[in-house]
Amino acid sequence: QKLSSQCCRMSLFKASRPQEKSNDGPIFQYVGQHRKPNHKVFVWGFSFTGALGIPSFVIPDSGRKKPRKYQLNPYRLETAEQISSAACGYGFTLIASSTKDVTKLWGMGLNKDSQLGFQRTQHSRHQSYDYVLEPSPVALPLVEPLQTRVVQVACGRAHSLVLTDKEGVFSMGNNAYGQCGRRIIEDEVYSGSHIIHKIDGFGSRVVQVACGQDHSLFLTETGQVYACGWGADGQTGLGHHNVSSHPVEVGGDLSGVEVQQISTYGDCSLAVCRDGHLYGWGNSEYLQLASVTQSTQISSPHRLPLKGCGKVVQAACGGTQVAILNDRGEVFVWGYGILGKGPKLSESSTPEMIPPTLFGRSEFNPSVAVTRIRCGLNHFAAVTDRGELFVWGKNVRGCLGIGKRDDQYFPWRVTVPGQVVDVACGVDHMVALVKSLL
Repeated sequence: QKLSSQCCRMSLFKASRPQEKSNDGPIFQYVGQHRKPNHKVFVWGFSFTGALGIPSFVIPDSGRKKPRKYQLNPYRLETAEQISSAACGYGFTLIASSTKDVTKLWGMGLNKDSQLGFQRTQHSRHQSYDYVLEPSPVALPLVEPLQTRVVQVACGRAHSLVLTDKEGVFSMGNNAYGQCGRRIIEDEVYSGSHIIHKIDGFGSRVVQVACGQDHSLFLTETGQVYACGWGADGQTGLGHHNVSSHPVEVGGDLSGVEVQQISTYGDCSLAVCRDGHLYGWGNSEYLQLASVTQSTQISSPHRLPLKGCGKVVQAACGGTQVAILNDRGEVFVWGYGILGKGPKLSESSTPEMIPPTLFGRSEFNPSVAVTRIRCGLNHFAAVTDRGELFVWGKNVRGCLGIGKRDDQYFPWRVTVPGQVVDVACGVDHMVALVKSLL
């Protein structure tokens, strides 16, 4: 029995790859041509905050005798719904489905600032959990819950943003610097808060949200960028270093420019415009913006003159390091930290290309291209057009998912069953959304 199931499993894996026509023998197809792909969620990294959503890692049950502080390989998270968006904050995770069901958003992990909403305890309906150990529904105050879908989620240090298709943007969590886009209330207690705020004040519909450490960015369908929150490093891009408690349109070099993507995670912010140019503002202590300033910070967007990088289509901005992706599927990195070109390169003020061979390009696979780049606080992730996931950087508490605790100086492939569709990076954990025919 064991042998036959193993053979069957191996055959399934073989058959799920594209078959080349050959006259050498028969071709067996085990997965039906019209079978819909299976969508799965994998998590890894530090488990003790509950951010991985696996309760038995934190509090062992009868099946697991010891707690598991670090999950060093991808681990399947059982989800009833197909998850279409995920975000990793500082010790917490939000996952969302694009369903029209009432429940479409779940949170897990650290909740001391109600960054996962009010999570009622079993003992009292007036108390909320500070730690949520498994994916728990977050109730959004939607006017039409059965008509509205969640499009995207974003997480910062202790706040969260939720973008919907029909009802705009919602925020929850810590608002000490106005990062939730609402009035700052002195001495507000965030623990056990019921406040989920609908953010208004945008010129047109918001199509992307991004959370920095304590600030928020919003991109509208007309290509304008808005910001609110902590501005001490200039990360809001509003021309000052103060806090802003409601979204204000970002000007500077972005005035009149149509932006197609925004990125931030620490205190530096980036925007990619439709014509392939890159703009940056905020913290430059680690040379992130060294191409336009010798100062450690700039408070309004500057166009970054990138030589030899081609047309930029995506940017990823971490705590001290930056990556961009061009329309040829090539990745460039700069800043400070483990940049992906070996232990000798730890600092660069100009973009350095990571050799495409490190993402699987070869004479056998000459067309392999990276299609998505992501950044955590101290590490990078890239997804190729083959659905393969590569990671590199500081392996904080096992967040790289490579089966060991060592830092990774070059891109390394993470083994997951199926094709990776998207990935979210945090400080010490990650989430991958995977499509599989098995």
